[in-house]
Amino acid sequence: MYLLLTILIIIVCVLLALVVLIQNPKGGGIASNFASSNQIMGVKRTSETVEKATWILAISLIVLTLLTNFARPTEGGTATESKSMIEDEVSTAPAPQQQQAPQQQQPQQAPAPETPAAQ
Repeated sequence: MYLLLTILIIIVCVLLALVVLIQNPKGGGIASNFASSNQIMGVKRTSETVEKATWILAISLIVLTLLTNFARPTEGGTATESKSMIEDEVSTAPAPQQQQAPQQQQPQQAPAPETPAAQ
């Protein structure tokens, strides 16, 4: 199931990229001067279809990515089974033994050098 969702996500991503690339830019600039000649005979209607396709693909991409979270494979079966296995391991594991830190011996101080008596 996870593999199928992953493949569907890749297909939706490629389609979304293609749909975005075929859209007409809606910005101004130099392209706005030549846009009037392209809007004859219902070009606006095709841009609405492309925009709807963009929204549908974007929403389907979000839904598929959320579904992969629930379909991800786990080592012990379902997510609840693996959680109970972890709890069992923690409850049966022996508690770590407290070890005392080795006491450090105080370094012996060398005897102070004798000062020569004043003569």
